Amino acid sequence: MKEIKPDTNILDRIDNPSDLNGLSIPELEALALEIRYKIVETVSRTGGHLAPSLGAVDLAIALHYVFDAPQDKIIWDVGHQAYAHKLLTGRRDRFHTLRRYGGLSGFPKRKESPYDTFDTGHSSTSISAGLGISTAKALKREKGKVISVIGDGSMTGGMAFEGLNQAGDGEKDLIVVLNDNAMSISPNVGALSSFLSRKMTGRKVVHLKKGIETFLKSLPGGDNLLNIARKSEDSFITFFTPGMLFESLKFKYIGPIQGHRIDLLIDAFKNTLHLKGPVLVHTLTVKGKGYEPAEKDPSHFHGVGSFEILTGSSRSKPTNAPPSYTKIFGETIVDLAKRDNKIFAITAAMPEGTGLTKFANLYPDRFQDVGIAEQHAVTFAAGLATEGFRPVVAIYSTFLQRAYDQIVHDVCLPNLPVTFAIDRGGLVGEDGPTHHGLLDLTYLRSLPNMTVMAPKDENELRHMLFTAMEHSGPVAIRYPRGNAIGVPLDKEYQTLPLGQAEIIKEGKNLLILAIGNMVYPSLEAAIQLEKEGLSAKVVNCRFVKPMDTKLAKIADSFARILVVEENIRQGGFGSAVLEMLNDLGVADVIVKRLGFPDKFIEHGSVKELREIYGLNAKGILEEARELCIPKKNWVTNLIPWQKLKQES
Repeated sequence: MKEIKPDTNILDRIDNPSDLNGLSIPELEALALEIRYKIVETVSRTGGHLAPSLGAVDLAIALHYVFDAPQDKIIWDVGHQAYAHKLLTGRRDRFHTLRRYGGLSGFPKRKESPYDTFDTGHSSTSISAGLGISTAKALKREKGKVISVIGDGSMTGGMAFEGLNQAGDGEKDLIVVLNDNAMSISPNVGALSSFLSRKMTGRKVVHLKKGIETFLKSLPGGDNLLNIARKSEDSFITFFTPGMLFESLKFKYIGPIQGHRIDLLIDAFKNTLHLKGPVLVHTLTVKGKGYEPAEKDPSHFHGVGSFEILTGSSRSKPTNAPPSYTKIFGETIVDLAKRDNKIFAITAAMPEGTGLTKFANLYPDRFQDVGIAEQHAVTFAAGLATEGFRPVVAIYSTFLQRAYDQIVHDVCLPNLPVTFAIDRGGLVGEDGPTHHGLLDLTYLRSLPNMTVMAPKDENELRHMLFTAMEHSGPVAIRYPRGNAIGVPLDKEYQTLPLGQAEIIKEGKNLLILAIGNMVYPSLEAAIQLEKEGLSAKVVNCRFVKPMDTKLAKIADSFARILVVEENIRQGGFGSAVLEMLNDLGVADVIVKRLGFPDKFIEHGSVKELREIYGLNAKGILEEARELCIPKKNWVTNLIPWQKLKQES
């Protein structure tokens, strides 16, 4: 990556993929430099998935040069490498709004552009989706190719192989582009293999092969001769290529292709135009290509905040900021593992993101990164638990959704002591609806045998982890992304009595029940409310399940209750409170639930989104005022049941 802007302006003339027609290879290469500069310049301000998108620039150019989107359908898996695709498909003028509230999504979205074939954000879905689209196009007798672009990391997900298996068996038209930035292949072998694959799938060679097949079939015993010929060709190809697996799945294999040689990519993609059935094009790319800091540290620049372009260093942050919840979790599990050699840590391709890097280095025999295979991670943990180990499965909230059946069937049903350390619970910000962790309280609290906790701060997180290691059944601990509160850490761990809440402020006009990272904003709102002459009792509930039944007795002395959670309202913590009050016969009380509505929440900064949906101290204060100060159409100090009784 040059430190100055490229001296060409080809990108300014690209309003849709058809504008690539007629450009020479040198012009396409110059365009690639411009796109990389544009991506680095933008992501340095907005943050985003930098290294994956830089590695796929040449690939995006070649795909749109050869194929006729949107008639030809291109699906990007996971979608975090699609920034160049966005720039080539009419979104150049809005690219500066990437991941900003109201701006472009960091992932493909069908509502955003007709060139975005499928909404993506979670891994390993593109082949299954592509096969569905290809099948539908065949039934409708529509022309057009379907191309699924999948990264090598996504190929660790079992769903990708489920799709490959069906695609090969059904022999539907589908082109899978494997964007490989991890396999180590000898340059000579790779070049030879690339040459052989391109030649063997060229139009003339394919026609020649068909002619030979027809001739062999016409001979006595021709079927046997044909099988021998096919086996000989397969042996010749797979001897020089890593394509044996894909050939065995009945895919025509092309590659590996040098993924930053636009001319070679164009040749390979053109060869697929006349091929029928499933085809896999294997490309070799460099993650972070063209920007030196990202090439040197692709893991850091996989998903990055704003940074200085010249150095790649993060823009200045307060030096006295408290550590993240992720870091506190990582340090705590290492400390606990020193005391208990049965603790085993598991993650799904996120050792750094979940804070387990140190654990992996210190206890490699008790750590497993299973790849992007959340279902396997959970059942693997269940197997460990049956043999007396204490597995801790550290997965982001949004990705744990993918393993729901395994949590139900393999962990909760047999009541095994598996702990789920659920990072990114709540809003995550600019990655948007595919990554917000706003469903976990709802989908976990409904499960028999499951204990669900959410700490108010980092000190409580440590105690919850310690408590989970002593519990005999499944436990989920849900904590947010970002910096913790900065409270002192107790020297000794404490076992928290299951279901026991904590009163952190007394009051008489209103009861505020808060969970997790909404406790401190609720306390802040209550302190302000007191300055206005009203008082609120604030409870840190700590447990979503089991609920503290003492809360019902407390609630019975209040006419109004405000429940606050950073989760969807339906089925969440507020619903749990309502169920408990109903079950224990608490009536004549108004309960207002403050959380997210029944919708997928858009992307934007966490601060902006909390402001919009009232999940900050200001929003909680406004809701508290409305509950404490009766509206004009209310009978003074009466709640609806009392009003109805009076009127009758």
